[in-house]
Amino acid sequence: MAFYRRLGDVPAKRHTQHRTPTGGLYHEELMGEEGFSSDSSLLYHTGVPSAIVDATEWELPDLSTRENRPLIPRHLQLHRLTGEDWKAVDAVTGRRLVLGNGDVRISYVAAGEASPLYRNAVGDECVYVESGTATVETVFGVLQAAEGDYVVIPRATTHRWIPTGSDPVRLYAIEADSHIAPPKRYLSRYGQLLEHAPYCERDLHGPTEPLTVAGTDVEVLVKHRGSARSSGSGITGTRYVYPTHPFDVVGWDGFLYPYTFNIADFEPITGRVHQPPPVHQVFEGDNFVICNFVPRKVDYHPLSIPVPYYHSNVDSDEVMFYCGGNYEARKGSGIGQGSISLHPGGHSHGPQPGAVERSLGVEFFDELAVMVDTFRPMELGEGGIAAEDDAYAWTWSGRGPAS
Repeated sequence: MAFYRRLGDVPAKRHTQHRTPTGGLYHEELMGEEGFSSDSSLLYHTGVPSAIVDATEWELPDLSTRENRPLIPRHLQLHRLTGEDWKAVDAVTGRRLVLGNGDVRISYVAAGEASPLYRNAVGDECVYVESGTATVETVFGVLQAAEGDYVVIPRATTHRWIPTGSDPVRLYAIEADSHIAPPKRYLSRYGQLLEHAPYCERDLHGPTEPLTVAGTDVEVLVKHRGSARSSGSGITGTRYVYPTHPFDVVGWDGFLYPYTFNIADFEPITGRVHQPPPVHQVFEGDNFVICNFVPRKVDYHPLSIPVPYYHSNVDSDEVMFYCGGNYEARKGSGIGQGSISLHPGGHSHGPQPGAVERSLGVEFFDELAVMVDTFRPMELGEGGIAAEDDAYAWTWSGRGPAS
């Protein structure tokens, strides 16, 4: 995170006695990254945060993947994954893996039921809300999530999702094996978002007050690192039972906490000629970046071509999630709301036939998309396989392999 926050009741000096109204001690917990060498926060619990009374295995949803073989661009229609039983689906255990590799996994879920308490101890999560609303209760406090929000949840943050509307909350979950943060080029050496950044600290919304909940023998699902030999994906799960509720923090302060950022607060960077994807970047993790393409004025050179030029992803796979508007370069491909395109490294891709000519003279693009570029190949999860449109790879030529 780029700035300091303080909520609730904390002592004047860290690592000193902090007593309850009845004279007992609160239990101080340091939650920090990179072994005491990076961002952290100090939380003050009424209970002992390490105390557990039971631990059993949690069988995770299917996280197996298969290679993108043969190597082709793919179109995945995620709305196919929504069943009539969405009201009984929760935002954690109901996730279906769409794409993944050793650095990042992308899942999708349409949920209507409150999730269990959950903690991802593998990496940070950046969850994009395609539609719907939800309350996200966390050990740091409460976040309100709505359409267009990125919800960034640091590794090992205990939380749960509670849908709040009459329609499902549709979530595009980006789960890292690392931390997720604003791009380094947007930050000063002390962590402030700079003037050329397309957003600033005012656009990031963290909890506003502590959340305390009473309870005994409380279950928390924990996703954590295992071995490829035991789980296939190197990720496994444990179900803990705590003697008291983990939402027992009376105060905290620091630089590490969950927050929301709405895509409408991203200020697009434009130019006289077509700008490359890095100008759309919003977050980054190890071996991947997250970009968003938002409604914007487009190139204003008199001979400009507003849609992208054809390009070969030499070092990366490009995953584009289409979540609003009309994506000009993909017209005629079958791609629409809730679609993913996977354009793999080793395959040249670009606008669909006719898109270049149609774009000439256009001054504004009304499109909304979230892109993840990865620097290791993406593989298909069971959700991606179930949602595939087999015709997409041939849309540039108009001919399939059997033609």
